[in-house]
Amino acid sequence: MARALRMFAWLMGVACVAIGLFHVIGSNAAIPGGPDAGATLDSLGRFFGAIFAGYGLVWLWAARQNPVPARVVRWLAAVFLLGGIGRILSLAVHGWPHPFQVALALIELAFPPVWFWLADADERASRKQDQNAQPAEADAPSRSMDR
Repeated sequence: MARALRMFAWLMGVACVAIGLFHVIGSNAAIPGGPDAGATLDSLGRFFGAIFAGYGLVWLWAARQNPVPARVVRWLAAVFLLGGIGRILSLAVHGWPHPFQVALALIELAFPPVWFWLADADERASRKQDQNAQPAEADAPSRSMDR
């Protein structure tokens, strides 16, 4: 489970950085159905692309920690879930978006429960490893007895 969490965090980080940079560079052209959205949405899209790239960098930072911090994973999952909820609100107010956006909403609603479930896997594995190492150290004779 700890390995799955670390791999998932890396994958999420790389994907979010790539998607974020794609939106910074491509802006409206990166959004299905959005190329003719105008200067205001172009500016907004590039801004949120940078924010999403930063979100991905936090995932990459978390994946590099030993153990992967559960609290950070839970916060990142909550932010992603909030994005999915925002899409549901948009659907309720404005109707169905482009099918690609629907697929993204499904991902944004499906992944967070998995992250919440995996969040402390690496911390638990680390604690277990520490507990298994302590008895072995306790059984070793001390140097003071050898004199």
